[in-house]
Amino acid sequence: MIHRNLKYIALPFLLATTAVFAQNPVVQTHFTPDPAPMVYKNKLYVYTGDDQPGFDFYTMTKWRVHSTEDMVNWTDHGVPISLESFNWARDRAWAAQCIERNGKFYWYICAQTVDNNMAIGVAVSDSPVGPFKDALGKPLISTGTWDNIDPTVFIDDDGQAYLYWGNSKLFYAKLNKDMISYAGKITEITQSAESFGGLRRPGRSDEVLQKQEKFDDVYVEGPWLYKRNNQYYMMYAGMTGKTECLSYATSESPTGPWKYQGKIMTDQPTNSFTNHGGIIDFKGKSYLFYHTGLLPNGGSYGRSTAVEEFKYNADGSIPKIKMTREGVSSVGTLDPYKRNEAETMAWSEKCSTLENKKNGVFVSDTRVGGFIKVRAVDFGTGAAEFSASVAAGIDGGILEVHLDEVKGPKIAAVDIPRTGGWEDFKTISSKISEKVSGVHDVYFVFQGKNITAGRKLFNFDYWSFKKK
Repeated sequence: MIHRNLKYIALPFLLATTAVFAQNPVVQTHFTPDPAPMVYKNKLYVYTGDDQPGFDFYTMTKWRVHSTEDMVNWTDHGVPISLESFNWARDRAWAAQCIERNGKFYWYICAQTVDNNMAIGVAVSDSPVGPFKDALGKPLISTGTWDNIDPTVFIDDDGQAYLYWGNSKLFYAKLNKDMISYAGKITEITQSAESFGGLRRPGRSDEVLQKQEKFDDVYVEGPWLYKRNNQYYMMYAGMTGKTECLSYATSESPTGPWKYQGKIMTDQPTNSFTNHGGIIDFKGKSYLFYHTGLLPNGGSYGRSTAVEEFKYNADGSIPKIKMTREGVSSVGTLDPYKRNEAETMAWSEKCSTLENKKNGVFVSDTRVGGFIKVRAVDFGTGAAEFSASVAAGIDGGILEVHLDEVKGPKIAAVDIPRTGGWEDFKTISSKISEKVSGVHDVYFVFQGKNITAGRKLFNFDYWSFKKK
């Protein structure tokens, strides 16, 4: 949790026409820092924070959830918890992680308490997307310091669960089977150059550390604990130069001793002082989640989730990983003949998302020239009709459907009338004007008729096609 934003005008590669190729950051409608991935029943969920734009600090009041079945199209599940969910929390909704146990989902968060310290709490739900509620009505970890940030949780093969956390210092506790209490004492992990690449000496600032410390790395924050092939991995945000890197250590035990293995992602143009992420396997592939400040108006205080695929080396070590704008390839296709949420996207521009009790999450704030891109849509032998659930308080909006590019073949268009209000959704259909079959990327392009480019056009809830 630290430092200053650089303006997007110096990073043109993510803007303008490159949206055809871009996949990172994976969410463009909101800032989504500190990604924590979780796999459950053939879906990958990523739990993130929510940087509020326009501030020169880590200003976050809620947490978000997105999911994917194919690694390229991400569904926005909105905001299942916020500071308001915890009566003991006052500020700083920082990094968090969710885990499933026995059909329940436990979301470990950190926040500033009313006593002006950081503490770790836990929310519980019967669903990975909520609703969640505070499981305790009080913090799970509260020691009267600011060290209690960035929780990571892991359940070992023997059923023992571990909670790690810490800023500059690293702590752990053994969780009980109820996942909302811990047994024994809180233990601080002793740090050394052998365990984490460096040693943060008491009272030394980051600036002094960079100039005078002999070590090449040091544990800073953001731990991520997992196990692979009977080896335990601890990834964390380390320090390199004037920005954070992602580094890791390994152990034969979930409680150490840890052995420093090196940096995973370092010296990359992320446009963010911090980095924070998680590593997970999904559908036979390994992925690194991290964050960047590369969206328009992003930076160190406006960070967004990105993901890269990688392969472990033969000895189990993690290779150096570079950030890319292209991101990862699809591991599946999308069925256009079922209801598809409009908030399921691979890329979007000039739109956002909102949620209400009746409709859940939907696409909002559409503007002329904006679009939603959906990847790897499998039309099979052909489609005959397109339908969209839309809402508008004023008419004049047009929803166009294009294939493979923003200006690719237009196969349908829907003129959107006044539906009775911005959240009064109506389903409108259009015949397919050109033959379409096979697998395509689909672009839902926002246009208008005799209106100014800056006016809000319509809201968009879901869509589907009918087979030919």
